[in-house]
Amino acid sequence: MTDPPVRKTAHRPTVIVYKSRLLPYSETFIREQVRMLSGWRGILAGDGMVRKGLALDGLDVRMLGYRHRFARHLASLGSPYLIWSWARLRALKAERADLLHIHFATDAYRIWPLARQLDLPTLITLHGYDITTYRSWWEAGNGGRHMRKFPAGLLRLAQDRRVHFIAVSKAIRESAIEFGLPEDKITVRPIGVDTRRFTPGPIPIAARRDVLYVGRLVEKKGCRYLLQAFEQIQDDFPESSLVIVGDGPLGPELKAYAKERGVRAIFRGALPVEQVRECLDRSRMFCLPSITAENGDAEGMGIVLLEAQAAGVPVITSARGGAQEGIVHGRTGFAHAEKDVAALREGLRALLVSDELAASFGAAGRRHMVENMDIRDCMARLEAFYDHHAFSHLPMAAQALRSAREGH
Repeated sequence: MTDPPVRKTAHRPTVIVYKSRLLPYSETFIREQVRMLSGWRGILAGDGMVRKGLALDGLDVRMLGYRHRFARHLASLGSPYLIWSWARLRALKAERADLLHIHFATDAYRIWPLARQLDLPTLITLHGYDITTYRSWWEAGNGGRHMRKFPAGLLRLAQDRRVHFIAVSKAIRESAIEFGLPEDKITVRPIGVDTRRFTPGPIPIAARRDVLYVGRLVEKKGCRYLLQAFEQIQDDFPESSLVIVGDGPLGPELKAYAKERGVRAIFRGALPVEQVRECLDRSRMFCLPSITAENGDAEGMGIVLLEAQAAGVPVITSARGGAQEGIVHGRTGFAHAEKDVAALREGLRALLVSDELAASFGAAGRRHMVENMDIRDCMARLEAFYDHHAFSHLPMAAQALRSAREGH
């Protein structure tokens, strides 16, 4: 960058946060990160809006767009290019931003041939499927012809001096290293949860009976194993039901299984975050029995695990990152191995039998989130990371920025 250091302290530095489609309910965390910025000004950029997606009121949103006919033609040729409006690209350049933050490695690969023209330090957050899915799956064309070169393209991108990666969990960092990304270019930064928004509800845990699942109905979320475990104990707990929030391609299959087997399951479909919070307030426990899918796709952390604990709800999970880092086994919930229906069943039974245990886990989970995973603390660490990558080559600017924030 050629701007004089003094410019960096005149106003809040600017970060462009990019996600191709803005924004499904499953990516609420991206909206919340931009909303929580304090030392930085955030511009949320995408190529289009998700139908019936998240409200983005109050955010500085830019639609970069692409011309669909040409995009389809280039995709058919195996090109990752999106045809941005050059006028809009120039408009972004005119913002004189200090940093580009791209969510998901897949989006970074698709947009990089054009995004690199912004010539900005770039952070790429790795969330899960974008780095855990096997390279061979992509290379076989299962992700679409235009994504066959994604693994090789991502490794080339990683060599760019401007690029650094953020992993949402240690497990995701390990997956990224296995994928081939340079170990010294991957830093763990959990997203966190808003512990002021997710708080314990008015109904005591002892008075609640239902088991809650929230997640897409896809292979890696493992909902089938929860149905199997609950089926095995439901006769012992006639006042309890399994509440399933979410939709996806496996929805019809899972509903048919529950009907055929007589599982006391209520399928609520996808719900906005406010209604998910209401479901947490009525639930005895939360379960996320995630597995590694056949193509390698695995859970990064599972933000809803954090939301449940912040709401004082005990959790049971086998999520790769969540089970190792998101909960404290035996204190805030139970972790079990993937596909271990027996362990899941016994975890359900233990928390349904003992009011004292459920209440203890719920209170400990709340404390754990407040002390270790509050989004404000996580955002402070992220913004410090922004400072480092945007201004590490400008020592005078970095020092002036820190002094301004400290009120000197």
